[in-house]
Amino acid sequence: MKKEVATAGRILAVLGPTNTGKTHFAVERMLAHESGMIGFPLRLLAREVYDRVVALKGAAAVALRTGEEKLGSDQAAYTIATVEAMPMQRQVAFLGVDEIQLCADFERGHVFTDRLLHARGYHETMFLGSDTIRQALKRLIPSAEIITRPRFSTLSYAGHAKLNRLPRRSAVVAFSTADVYTLGEIVRRQKGGAAVVLGALSPRTRNAQVALFQSGEVDHLIATDAIGMGLNMDLAHVALAGVHKFDGRHQRKLTPPEVAQIAGRAGRHMADGTFGTTNGCEPLDEHLVEAVETHQFTSLKALRWRNSFLDFNSIEKLRHSLDAPPRHPGLIKVRDALDDRSLALLAQRPEIRSLAQGRERVQLLWQVCQIPDFRKMLTDAHLHLLSTVYRHLAGSRGTLPNEWVGKMIARLDQVAGDIDTLVQRLAHIRTWTYLAHRADWLIDAPHWQGIAHAVEDRLSDALHERLTQRFVDRRAAALMKGMREQGLVASAIEDEGQVTVDGHTVGRLEGLRFTLAASETDLGRKVLSAAARKAIEPELIRRAEAIRDAADAALTLDEADRIVWQGSPIARLCHGSHPRRPQIRLIAGEEFSPRSVAIVEKRLGRWLDDWLTARLEPLDALDAAARSETISGSARGVAFSLVEGLGSVERSIVAALVRQFDSEDHRILKRLGVRFGLSNLYVPALLKPAAIEARTRLLRIAEKRPLAIPPAGRTSVREAVAPDLAQKLGFMSFGGFMVRQDVIERLSAGLRRLARQHRVFALPLDLAGEAGVTRAELAAIIEQLGYRRVASQDAQRPDQSTEHALPAYCASPRQKERSARPQDKGQTVSVHSPFALLATLKGAS
Repeated sequence: MKKEVATAGRILAVLGPTNTGKTHFAVERMLAHESGMIGFPLRLLAREVYDRVVALKGAAAVALRTGEEKLGSDQAAYTIATVEAMPMQRQVAFLGVDEIQLCADFERGHVFTDRLLHARGYHETMFLGSDTIRQALKRLIPSAEIITRPRFSTLSYAGHAKLNRLPRRSAVVAFSTADVYTLGEIVRRQKGGAAVVLGALSPRTRNAQVALFQSGEVDHLIATDAIGMGLNMDLAHVALAGVHKFDGRHQRKLTPPEVAQIAGRAGRHMADGTFGTTNGCEPLDEHLVEAVETHQFTSLKALRWRNSFLDFNSIEKLRHSLDAPPRHPGLIKVRDALDDRSLALLAQRPEIRSLAQGRERVQLLWQVCQIPDFRKMLTDAHLHLLSTVYRHLAGSRGTLPNEWVGKMIARLDQVAGDIDTLVQRLAHIRTWTYLAHRADWLIDAPHWQGIAHAVEDRLSDALHERLTQRFVDRRAAALMKGMREQGLVASAIEDEGQVTVDGHTVGRLEGLRFTLAASETDLGRKVLSAAARKAIEPELIRRAEAIRDAADAALTLDEADRIVWQGSPIARLCHGSHPRRPQIRLIAGEEFSPRSVAIVEKRLGRWLDDWLTARLEPLDALDAAARSETISGSARGVAFSLVEGLGSVERSIVAALVRQFDSEDHRILKRLGVRFGLSNLYVPALLKPAAIEARTRLLRIAEKRPLAIPPAGRTSVREAVAPDLAQKLGFMSFGGFMVRQDVIERLSAGLRRLARQHRVFALPLDLAGEAGVTRAELAAIIEQLGYRRVASQDAQRPDQSTEHALPAYCASPRQKERSARPQDKGQTVSVHSPFALLATLKGAS
C-alpha cells in the first residue's frame, strides 16, 4: 500500500485573504525553477496565467491543460492547468495548487484534497489559499512551512445602499440566475447598463463581459458568487443582494469565509475596497462584518476526501474502493460526487454491466463517468450521453464514430435563440469540447477539437451579444463615459436634423422641437437629454432669431392648422378666447428658452393677425360697425350676427331687425359689403377661396370638430356637414352635400322668376349646371327652398310647352306669401334670440 501522504522537497503554504499577491508570488517562484506546474480552480484563471507566462517565457516553454483546452507540448517546461486536469504523472521541480481551501468544497473538495496529499514538486511545493485551512494543513502535513501574507489594501464595510446609489466600479452579487437578470435590467434603466457574470457562462463569454466592465464601457457588474474566485477586476465596491444561496441540496446562509471571498474582490493592489448590501438585503451582522474586515474566520473542521487508489477489477470492486474510509482524522469520505452518482446509475443498466467486464473496461467506464456535465445537474440526457459514449468506446471500433460526433456537434451549432437557450447549448458543447480532447477516444481528435472550439466560440460570442443587448444601453453608456472622461463631447446637427453627440445619434431637431432618440433606461433618457441640450441650445437661439426676421411668405399653415417654417411645424393654432382669435401654442420642448419663446410668439402673433386680416378684412369692418354708436341698434345687431357667423347669417334669424331698418341702415351695411339675399345675409367677399379657407380653419379650431377645407372655387361640395357649420362656412347644407350661399341666392332668384311666369314649372336643368349640382341634387335644393312637387304633365318650361321626363314644381302657399311680400312683413323675432333686445333699440332712440 502506498503512503497516504506524499513528501518531497520543501512544502510551503502561503495563506491569507484576497488581494495579497499570492498567485503572483507562486508564478514567480515557479519560473525560478527549471520546470513547474500550477493547478487553478477555474479554466478562466488558468488561461489568464498561461497567457502571462507565455509572454515571459515564450509559447514553446508553456503548456495549458484543462478539460477543454490542451495547448503546448507535453515536454514544455511549465504547465498551467485546472486542478482536475493536472498531469500528475509528470515530475516537476515546482508544483503549486491555488485556492487550496476548496478541499472543503462539497462537489470538488476531494480533488483538491488529493492534490494536497499527493501532488509534489521535487524541489518545492506550494499551496495557496485562505487561512481557514491552516489547522487542517498542519495536521495532514506537519512538515509544511506556513507563511501569512497580509492584504495589500483595506477592505471595509459601507453598509446598505440602494441600487441607484451604488458607486462607480461596483459589483452586485446575487445567488440565482433569475435575480441576476432582474438586477441587470434595473441597473440598465438606472445606470446605463451592467456586465453580467454567471457560473454557467463559457470562459470566452465571461471574458467578454468582464472586458465591458474593465474598459469602462459600463460601471457596474451583476454576478453570482462566480466572481468570488479567479476573476481579477478593478472593483471598488461589492454589494450583496442576498446572504442565502442554494448549494445544490438546500438553501442556506453564506458562511463568513464565503462572504469574505466575495467581498474581497473589492479593491485592487493598493486601492482600498468596500463591501455592503443592496436591493433590500438584510444588514450584515456586526460579528460577520468584523470577521470580514479583520480576516479572522473559524478554521475548517474537515476536508472532503475520496480514495485515489481504485480497484478496477470489477464494477463492484471499484465501488467498494470508492467507499474506502479515510486514514486520517479530519477527512470526510465523499460518496455523492457527480462521477460517483453517474457510475451508480449506469451500473444498474444491463447493457453497461455486460460490457464492463475486465479491468480495462471498468477503468474505461470510470473515465466516461468523469465526463463533466456543465449544467451541474445529473439529468437523463447526460446519462444517455455517457451510456452512448461508453457503448461506442467498448465496442469493436473502440472509438467514437465520426458521423455521430459530427451530428451531435452540428445540432448545437445554432446561434439563434434567447440567453437561456444559448446557455444550454454552451453547456452541451463544452462537454463535447472535453470529449474532443480525449485523443484516444476519437479517430481525428485535433479536427474535432477545432470544430468544437469554433462552435463554442460562436455560441459564446452570440451569448455575449445577447447579454449586452439586454443589459447594456450602449449609447447611454458611451455618452456617459465620454462626458465623464472629456467633460464636453463633440456635438453636431446634421442637414436632416439629426443631433449627434460624440458620434452617436441622440435625437432629431425638427423646427423648434427636439425629439430624444428612444432609450429603454431612465439613465439613457437623462444622459441623452443632457448631452443633446448642450448641442441644440445655440441652434435653437439661432432659429428663434431667424423666425423673428423671416418674411411673411416664409410662414404657412398646414392641414393640421400648424404654422410651418422651413418645412417643419413650429406652432399649433388652438381654441382661444374668441373664435376669430385662436391661441398660438409653440411646438417646442423645454430646451427652448423663455426668451426664445417670447421672440417667436410675438412674431407668430403678428403674422397670424396679418394672415387673417388679408382674408377676413370685411369682418373687421363689420365688427367695428357692431361696436359703433353712430348707427342704429338694429343695424348693429345685424352686423354683430354677421361677425358671429363669420360673414353670413340666416335671414330668418335677423328678419325682425331687418324690418326695422331705414334706408340709411341698408346703405351702411351694403357699403360694408353685405348682400341681402332671400335665404341669407352674407358678404360676397368672404366667399372667395382664401376667405373660405380662413373661415374653415377658425371654425374647426373653435368647434374642435374635423372639417375639410372646401376645394378652391368649388360652388358645391359633396360632404355631409351640419347646417350650422355650413352656414358659418358660407354654404347651405342639403344633407349629403352643400352649396355656396351666393349660388343658392341665384338659384332662388331664378326659381322665383319661373314661379311668377308659370304656375307649374319643370326642373330647370340650366340652373343645375350653373350651380354645379346634379339633377337629383337640384331637386333636393328646390324642395328645401319651399317649392312643392306636382304632376309633370302640368309643367311649363320656357323653351317648350311640356316636358314629361322631368319632375315639376309649383310655389307652396308659404312661397307665394314670400313672393308677394319680399320684405318679410309680419315675421317676428324669437324671444330666445340674443338680438330680441336690439330690436327695440331703434324705437328707444
